[in-house]
Parts: sequence; C-alpha cells; structure tokens
Amino acid sequence: MGSQTYDFIVVGAGSAGCAIAASLAKSAKRPNVLLLEAGGRNDDKSLRLSGKRCITFQEPNMNWGYKTTPQEHCNGRELLFHRGKGLGGSTAINYGLYTVGARDDYDQWAAEVGNDTFDWTNMLPRFKALETFSGEIARPEHQKYVAPQAADHGDKGALRVGYVKEWEVDLSPILDAFKEAGLEQNLDHNSGNPLGLSVSITSVSDGMRSTAADLLDDASENLVILPDSPVQRIILEGKKSRGRSDINSPDFASKEVIISAGSLDSPKILMHSGIGPAAELTKFNIPVIHDLPAIGQGLKDHPFTPFLVARNPETNDRNAFYGDPEAMAAGMKQWEKDGTGPWTRYGGQIANGWFKSDRITASEEFKALPDQMFQDYSYKGLAVFLMNQQSIGEVRLKSSDPDVPLLFDPHFLEHPFDLRACIEMYKHLLELTDHPAFAKDTIATLMQPASRSDEDILQFVKNNVSSTFHMTGTVKMGKEGDESAAVDTSFRVFGIENLRIADMSVVPVLTNNHTQATAYVTGATCADVLIRDYGLDQ
Repeated sequence: MGSQTYDFIVVGAGSAGCAIAASLAKSAKRPNVLLLEAGGRNDDKSLRLSGKRCITFQEPNMNWGYKTTPQEHCNGRELLFHRGKGLGGSTAINYGLYTVGARDDYDQWAAEVGNDTFDWTNMLPRFKALETFSGEIARPEHQKYVAPQAADHGDKGALRVGYVKEWEVDLSPILDAFKEAGLEQNLDHNSGNPLGLSVSITSVSDGMRSTAADLLDDASENLVILPDSPVQRIILEGKKSRGRSDINSPDFASKEVIISAGSLDSPKILMHSGIGPAAELTKFNIPVIHDLPAIGQGLKDHPFTPFLVARNPETNDRNAFYGDPEAMAAGMKQWEKDGTGPWTRYGGQIANGWFKSDRITASEEFKALPDQMFQDYSYKGLAVFLMNQQSIGEVRLKSSDPDVPLLFDPHFLEHPFDLRACIEMYKHLLELTDHPAFAKDTIATLMQPASRSDEDILQFVKNNVSSTFHMTGTVKMGKEGDESAAVDTSFRVFGIENLRIADMSVVPVLTNNHTQATAYVTGATCADVLIRDYGLDQ
C-alpha cells in the first residue's frame, strides 16, 4: 500500500486510541482518520467468551509478552508485564472489570495540571457517553447487593457494561460472610465513591466481553483501520510531526498525529523518533530532535499479592464443570448457539472492594509521605492490591532497533511505604479470612505466608507480588515548566508541533481502579480537545 495523507493519524487501537479515532471520525466535519494497530484484528468470537476472560492473555498473538527487569526488592524476580496486541489492545486480554475509580483522583488530576477538563464533574459525562450500562439483576435474592443510580451511568455508548446474569452459587454466601466480618457494603462502585465491598461491574453483556474494538463497530468510510501495521517512529520536519513510518511505507497527517500505544510503547516510539532524554538517545546513536527528560520516567502500577484457600466442595459446583470435559464442550456449544450456559457463569461475576486502613495511615511510613491451576476447583483466590504505590519506576531504551522493546523497571516495593502497606494489607486479609463466617468452609490454605510475622509476610510478598498491568505515567501530563511532565493539558508534546499523546502514559495520577475505564475516558477527552481545537463539530 502506497503512502497516503489523512487529516489525523492515531497510533494504537487500544482503549484510548479507539475512543479517539471513533470520536474524530464521527464529528460533524467527518475528517479522514487513519487508525493503526501493530497486532491483528482479534475477530475470533470465542476470544470474547466471558468465562475465559482470565486466560485470554495466554493467546500469543494477543499479548506482547513483556517482562520487567529483575526487581531488586522482589528477590530479583522478573515479573510478567502483559500488554494487549491487536484491535482492542489490552481490553481484549484483561480481566474486564469496569471500574471508574474515585472522584478525588480526577479532581487531583485537574488540580495537578491546572485544568478542570479532567475533574470529576467534567469526566463523568464522558464516562456516561462511552457506556450502555445494564443494572439488571436476574435473581431477586441478589438484588440486595446492588443499587446503581441512573444519574451515574450511560445508556447510549458502545461499551456494554453491567452485571453478569448467572452468578456462581458461592458468591452470595461469601459476600454475606465478609459483610458479617465487618466489611462495609458499597452498592455501586462506579458512583465516584468506590469504598466498600461491591459486586463488580464488568465489561460483559450476554456472555460476551466488550472491548475497545466495539467503539469501531459503526465506523464510516472516513475512518481507515489498518491492523498489522506497527509504527516505528514519527516522521518529523524539524520539530513538527508529519506522519508515521514503519518497515513498509510512510503515511502523512495534514493536521496531527496522536500516539496511543500505552505507557510501555508510546515512550518507545517517541524515543526512536528523537524525542526524549538526550543522554539516553545519544547512548544508542539516535539523533536528538528534542531533549525531553521526562519521557520514560514516572512509571507506576498496582502491584498485588495473592491468597489462596481450598474450600468445602459442597459450597460450589465447579468440580462438576471444570472436571468434566464433556460438560465444558456442551457448555461451549450452548454459548455458541445463544450466548448462555455455564461458560457465562463460571468465572463470570466477581466481587471487589476498596478499603482504607487505619493501621496504614497511622504508620510512620505513611506519615513520612509528602502531601499528595488445581484438580479440585473448590478454591477461592483472593488478592490484595496496593492502590497508591509510592515507588516510581521508569522505562529505558535497550537498543537502537525500534522493534526491540524498552527495558521496563517499575521499582516495585522500593519505597518504605509500599513495604509497610503490603504487610498491613495482608494482615487485614488474614484477619478477614479467619472470621468464622468465612473460615467455616475453608478446608486448607494453599498459599499464604509462613507465619503472621512482619518478616514472613514481607518475604511472601517479595516472592509472590505481581503487576496488575495498570502501567501509568511515563509521558506525564503537567504544567509548562514542570520538569516531570512531557505533555500539556491539551495532550500536546512539549516542544513538538502537531503531535499529541493520549493513553495511560499521560495520566499524572495512578487512579484507584481497573485502569481500562480511565484509559477510555483519557481517549475520549483527547478527542473532545481535538474536536474543539479544529472546530470539527461546527
């Protein structure tokens, strides 16, 4: 395919990129938009099966297969750093929780960058425009766990989100046990206040997972979507972007190029284009077009540590399904026929919760912070997530070859607060699972620290902590003059014309949620800014 010129080129068809491309193409002036994706189409329907959402990441063609550098504070372990590949990006391989986070995070974002475009009041309408929310609960006995308010949700968006129709039989008893153990209930974690135990809103509808590719379903002819089109670098004339180049032929943008390749790959494209820390670029003989030291810095994530217990098989019926290949095959045929059946129930509806700990906030480490698989399937996996990591990582060049991934170093557990928080969180979890309401059906503990001591808990965390793959902040948004920032509040790269970045790499706050929702709204916000700047709705 020869060189073409478009009004806008969007690099990356994940949550942010799809939101940008679809919004631009649908604007009144119908600009010509090119959406480029390094991976394939991911159009196999079975990849959307809700009951297999926890294993889709194992598809080699859908995952970049990244790993971190050896983590000094995690006993030298290299951790998996999954990133989705293909249309939908990471939304095609993630677990599919649809959580928007806390209103305070967005207000903090707005305050840090000095622009109320990003505060909760302005973000909520964008969240609502993205989704079609179904608050339907199939069984009357489950209704007590949810009470969403229509004002907090949308009904016309392309992303179909809500609650799973069929719940596993042991979900309700466990919710009741945790409530009896003292956990406060939250009837809608997407109200702007996520605190408390909730039934999860998921990006699933009628047994099918919703991904960012759904935003492209009604694409018009002015939106050209090219999968299998990796971008190596941006074409620059001086300090003005003109388009993109890859191993085949270039494409040009008469207006702007928007990079939405994520926190691990947006910095790579920038650096190989000559935009980034001059010392790093020079080390790999990459001509420096613009020295921008903040690129690649500020990496944050949500590390988590697992806890696994064997449960009384009489409390659930998973063995009868997962232990019977014929039952699983019959379930697949039923799903292929009408989207129902056991594959929409098992591993479908889950619960989550966000909690504050008085013990953590009373610790010296907190006070020092600046203001700012088994044969028996009768088991439960719980996980504790550190939502407010203080360790700050980085991504760096590894090679002058643009096809070689960067070095990813999240610096997990480096900050004293993170160590203390992980210890106390795990103690809270152990106390919770010791409560008689939960413990009565626990047969054995399959995975936990050797003892309840701080030392053993910390050693367990270091040996088992993992990434949640919520990488954020490597091309951070900020005010002019902020040395830690690389883009302004209009998503424009400092010092470069007609080049914007819009994905989780620009988000200056590690939001308290499953970050796919924040990535979607980041793309939608960038689209709003571009439509405004170019008068595309006039």
